[in-house]
Amino acid sequence: MNQTGISSYTEPQLAELVKEMGQPAFRAKQLFKWLHEKQARSFSAMTNQPKAFLAALEERFFIETLETERRQQSKDGTVKYLFRLPDGNCIETVLMRYSYGNTVCVSTQVGCRMGCRFCASTQGGRVRNLTAGEIANEVYAAARDTGERVSHIVLMGIGEPLDNFDHVMDFLSIISSPNGVNIGMRNISLSTCGLVPMIYKLAERHLGLTLSVSLHAPTDEMRSSMMPVNDVYPVEQLIRACRDYQQETGRRVSFEYSMVNGVNDSPQTARRLAQLIKGMGAHVNLIPINPVDGSPYSATDAANVKRFQTLLTELGVNATVRRRLGTDISAACGQLRREAKGGTTA
Repeated sequence: MNQTGISSYTEPQLAELVKEMGQPAFRAKQLFKWLHEKQARSFSAMTNQPKAFLAALEERFFIETLETERRQQSKDGTVKYLFRLPDGNCIETVLMRYSYGNTVCVSTQVGCRMGCRFCASTQGGRVRNLTAGEIANEVYAAARDTGERVSHIVLMGIGEPLDNFDHVMDFLSIISSPNGVNIGMRNISLSTCGLVPMIYKLAERHLGLTLSVSLHAPTDEMRSSMMPVNDVYPVEQLIRACRDYQQETGRRVSFEYSMVNGVNDSPQTARRLAQLIKGMGAHVNLIPINPVDGSPYSATDAANVKRFQTLLTELGVNATVRRRLGTDISAACGQLRREAKGGTTA
């Protein structure tokens, strides 16, 4: 296989490449459109390009592809894919159908090193980062399979997006381009477990996307027991970064809050959470966790989730309960990948 995946090049990067190869500038736009609007899977498909140019490209580059290893469709319409990469590693992608359109949840890494104790993705650690082209291909493959347009993207699959910052930024540039599939930044949500320096770095970009922070607990003791990242970036530091992000970008921060039975679901915890994010106008997304083999955690029952939501609302916090999709098809991040590997994640 050639060394470099050309689907990972942004439009400015392709412009530099085309110039270096002695081609006219307009070839960059044509090449980008072939890769991302028409989603060509071979250089030979690019019929308006000179043969000598295509031969030179094929000598130096390959077009990233994904093969469908497994496909599961839930009774609620959710489709979950296990995609195999050319190097043999597998990743997961989920297409979710909503009244406003189709959302694709993409993975950004093969595995994850963050160690969150309620998540299947992190069991086995991080193998490698995904390239921008590989992440984009998750969106393209889901759209191609269903024959339906994808209107929204969430970076909430396997991996920590801000731990793969440069490739993720290139992906966002590619996926939002008018010369590609043109998914607007306001229809994209990026989820992080709380890498504080990278939140500030993201804020500097002023991208216009929604930042979704996996908070899951309002105190250091509680959060550290669930999320090792809190030992490095404690709650107070993380919330300060979120407030600064909101002030810098003018975009409201969303907090993900997985409801774990007997751990973070008490009325006292709801009051602490409301106090912690007071004055931010932030949205809290309450998530009944999906069961994960090997995890000591279980989901809070629906009645308790509702009580928690009601209390937050009474305390002035905008809180909703995430609709549980795909529970009949191993919906939790990393589960399908583990099952395909016989319980391992390597």
